[in-house]
Amino acid sequence: MRWLWPTRRALLGGGLATAGLAAFGLHRVNARPPVPDGPVRLNVEARRIDAFRPGDPGRQRFGALVFRGGLQLKADYEGFGGFSGLAFADDGRLVAISDAAEWLVARPERQGDRLVGLAEAVMAPMLAGNGVPLAATSAYDTESLTIAGGTAYVGVERVHQILKFDWARSGVAARAERLAVPDEARRLPRNRGLEAIGVAPRGSPVAGAIVAIAERSGEDETAGFIIGGRRPGRFAFGRRDGFDVTDLAFLPGGDLIVLERRYVPPFSIGMRIRHIEGRALVPGAVLDGTALIEADNGYEIDNMEGLAVRRGAAGETILTVISDNNFSMMQRTLLLEFALAP
Repeated sequence: MRWLWPTRRALLGGGLATAGLAAFGLHRVNARPPVPDGPVRLNVEARRIDAFRPGDPGRQRFGALVFRGGLQLKADYEGFGGFSGLAFADDGRLVAISDAAEWLVARPERQGDRLVGLAEAVMAPMLAGNGVPLAATSAYDTESLTIAGGTAYVGVERVHQILKFDWARSGVAARAERLAVPDEARRLPRNRGLEAIGVAPRGSPVAGAIVAIAERSGEDETAGFIIGGRRPGRFAFGRRDGFDVTDLAFLPGGDLIVLERRYVPPFSIGMRIRHIEGRALVPGAVLDGTALIEADNGYEIDNMEGLAVRRGAAGETILTVISDNNFSMMQRTLLLEFALAP
């Protein structure tokens, strides 16, 4: 979901009162960037983030996670930003989607176990089944991404669709194929749709199914869907403390990691990551889980929306998160990495 952060004009021209009104949605949403004709090569400027909590720079452990460094990213390209879904391809490349229906593909650069940059970066329009850019269709609000078995699955808000792309064969040139979703998913709130998506691995009770969670379909619980596989159905994810779901990823054994975001106008933001045992994910379940980490404005976070899980060089579990800057000058594109503590 695109939430509304005060614009620089609101802050400087109208003062804090105007900024507060803007944050509540009383200003024009930042316009979507123009659609490129094809892939665009980028030079991505990366500023290293070595301290997750600037007020305590020597600290590396936060809850159940160890900070592995991060980057603040910029590029001289109007469509760079708005990243709401994140995955890693089989070749190790980072793949992200923006909520303006564009792909970002790049090779992460590391020194030891720390992120230091992104190389060979390319952005390209996501394509509908007929080859038209998705940005020119009703399915432009692409919010969630996972790659499994060489196929990329993308959740789309507003129209509540799930699209699949033959990533292994075509990469950014792949064309969308629309998948069937449950009737209840199509009735979700327009801008609170399928914000999180994953494919359950072999160790899960719902192995092989697409698992999707709505950002917020209710005040106490939000709707989740198990699509396909041997045990399709609906479940619920418990909402707590004003957080909304923004992404999910599976651990290899089937446990579920869920990224959440809290925004309290005009300036308060929060991030939380929860862990849910895989055996709990069955039709009819109400999932809760334990918090691995929780952070607020005192930490290096922004509007954290994308989550991916991978194995590190030593076999450790690495969680990578990316922020959606809403194409706003007042926000940042952050890429952060954490390792699950032993």
